[in-house]
Amino acid sequence: MRPKSPTASGHAGDRQALRADYARVRRFTEHLCEPLEAEDYGLQVAVETSPPRWHLAHVSWFFETFLLRPYLPGYQVFHAGFAHLFNSYYEQTGSGFWPRAERGLLSRPTVAEVYDYRRHVDRAMGELIADCGPADWPTVRARLLIGTNHEQQHQELLLTDIKRNLAHNPLRPAYRSDLPADPCALPGPVGIVSFDGGLVEIGAGPEGFAWDNERPRHRVFLAPFALADRPVTNGEFLAFMEDGGYDNPALWLSDGWAEVRSRGWRSPLYWEPSDAGWQVMTLGGMRALNPAEPACHLSYYEAEAFATWAGARLPTELEWEHAAATLPVQGGFVEDGWLHPRPAPEATGGLRQMFGDLWEWTGSAYLPYPGYRPPPGALGEYNGKFMCNQMVLRGGSCATSAGHIRATYRNFFYPLERWQFMGLRLARDPR
Repeated sequence: MRPKSPTASGHAGDRQALRADYARVRRFTEHLCEPLEAEDYGLQVAVETSPPRWHLAHVSWFFETFLLRPYLPGYQVFHAGFAHLFNSYYEQTGSGFWPRAERGLLSRPTVAEVYDYRRHVDRAMGELIADCGPADWPTVRARLLIGTNHEQQHQELLLTDIKRNLAHNPLRPAYRSDLPADPCALPGPVGIVSFDGGLVEIGAGPEGFAWDNERPRHRVFLAPFALADRPVTNGEFLAFMEDGGYDNPALWLSDGWAEVRSRGWRSPLYWEPSDAGWQVMTLGGMRALNPAEPACHLSYYEAEAFATWAGARLPTELEWEHAAATLPVQGGFVEDGWLHPRPAPEATGGLRQMFGDLWEWTGSAYLPYPGYRPPPGALGEYNGKFMCNQMVLRGGSCATSAGHIRATYRNFFYPLERWQFMGLRLARDPR
């Protein structure tokens, strides 16, 4: 099944296309859950993850809260208590929310009840899209696009959370044992692509769908810079490890070195030593480490330490966006069915693998653009209130939908987090 991107433009009356987009996204979420056993749906092994059952219900709560309750006359909520259980962090909805760390402690509602909830919401959304009056339609349409894109984000979280949960099991069970592995050879020496910099425009324009944190579009000045033509590979990161990278405090930020010592980091997340060499946990189960694949499941601290060791730095998010602005969105995405980063394609003299396969850490803190204002109401909590203490990643991953990503897309995580498909590309200043 290959989901399409939610329609991002078109006339307000294009309801049939929007309804089809909604249905495709909703079906794909459930398609991703098909390999799960009943015991997997309620599992949560870490604070940063959520049980699959919670994801299935939360995205339905989102449509119910921001579309059905305010805009479908006579709508009856499926269960009054679900607003508290499946709200993630929205303070202004008035329902409060169950603690994130305790989502896996609830045995009820059952998985069957959650799927019934989804059917209930889907039927009502069909009515709303078909019957919404012209006065409300512009707002409903805008929120519908937010809701479908929001569900695509949770599709990615479903996969990364499932991987984190299964990796905790000493049996290292596979999410899907039929996933292919890429036998590609090493992608060759890293190349360098130079950019003149200058006065450039950054951010999404006023047309089409984009998150509020991608706007407003604005001008910035960039000094000349250069980017590696591909991400750092497992083989290159292994060289960092073998050179004592995790033992040398001179390579690390203070907070990063504290995390290395307190958490006992000796390798990226999911790497495991064995008599036969390094093994790595994937959604297809345990595999031998492929040195040609991009290094992933790295924290910002590990990415920054590697860059220091390599005599380079991480690109700023502004440099990354400027470099990617005219490139086609091509790479390894969730639709391709690999669910793991693949080696970079052959060198062409330009940038490779800027989109898909793995998110790339930048050296930029997650902050508002000049002139940014969060949307009014609870939806304004979606991005704006997290603009502190987090770092920006760009490009999408093997768990991202191809139609969901764009050059202006700003992802953000805390610098110690590793369970997403996170890697790095080196940047350098002119010499």
